[in-house]
Amino acid sequence: MVTLGQVGLGYWGPNLLRNFNGLAQARVKVCCDLDGAALRRAGSQYPGMAITTSYADLLDDPEVEGVIVTAPTPAHYELAKAALLTGRHVFVEKPIALAVAEAEELVALAEARGRVLMVGHLLMYHPAVTRLKQMVDSGELGEVYYLYASRLNLGQVRRSENAMWSLAPHDISVALYLLGEEPETVAAQGLTYLQPGIPDTVFLTLRFSSGRAAHVHVSWLDPHKVRRITVVGSQKMAVFDDVDSTEKLRIYDKGVQRPAYDSYGDSLSLRFGDISIPRIDMREPLRLECQHFIDCIANGQRPLSDGRNGVQVLRVLEAGQRSLELGGEPVVLERG
Repeated sequence: MVTLGQVGLGYWGPNLLRNFNGLAQARVKVCCDLDGAALRRAGSQYPGMAITTSYADLLDDPEVEGVIVTAPTPAHYELAKAALLTGRHVFVEKPIALAVAEAEELVALAEARGRVLMVGHLLMYHPAVTRLKQMVDSGELGEVYYLYASRLNLGQVRRSENAMWSLAPHDISVALYLLGEEPETVAAQGLTYLQPGIPDTVFLTLRFSSGRAAHVHVSWLDPHKVRRITVVGSQKMAVFDDVDSTEKLRIYDKGVQRPAYDSYGDSLSLRFGDISIPRIDMREPLRLECQHFIDCIANGQRPLSDGRNGVQVLRVLEAGQRSLELGGEPVVLERG
């Protein structure tokens, strides 16, 4: 049994609290938040759990082995750092921090103390994405040319971060996971309508040294709810649609055939094959993510979305923010 403490009961915090408390090998012993009403609701739902408005009280509990950080993003670094300094394992929601230097410090602290540091890149634990990763790695899609993602909805409008920081970490993490490399350049263009200085819609383009590319479109000002990633390969193409309740992944046996030699009359030819829908054992991605954190603590494993993965995603976000401020000019990705 792994004993946990959680700090933060905002928009996403209750979902993590439910899932960690639902695991047979874990319990959340103490929960912390500055919102007294949110604390009382959580306390009534989980009667055996202590509640407090003091983070120091949580860290003073000697039974707490790991801390779940689901507070607002600007607080991630300080809260995670304090937990690591007291020898706790840490699960921190995305993004890991607001600055690469802060994220790298958290990674160094976790590695120096032999603690698990995991970032909540939820889609990396989605069964459909796991299957898609297997297809990419096995070569079933052929050579992957590019991918593009759309994450659109009407709301949830943020005041402390733009649409890129709020929504794009999901698709950036999947793009890096599927392609297995970091981009060379990042370009971002934003459109601002609701709040001055906070783009509601962002178009983000990542270019890789391999010649591949990833494009991400995020918005909280759109009439459609879209959660879709398309991967285009030389042999097949795949579409992951998280809004579809039953057919999460579709494989299109389509492509363009190129002649093996050049002569008069040779031309590119289109190939249209079958559309297949793989059977996927669907389980709640958030439950799988929480279970992975507990397993890593129990077995001394390195998380799939570890601190270094969090740094990679944050580098893209930082470069995207600079590109936004430069009016969409491509920014070379800085690497540590």
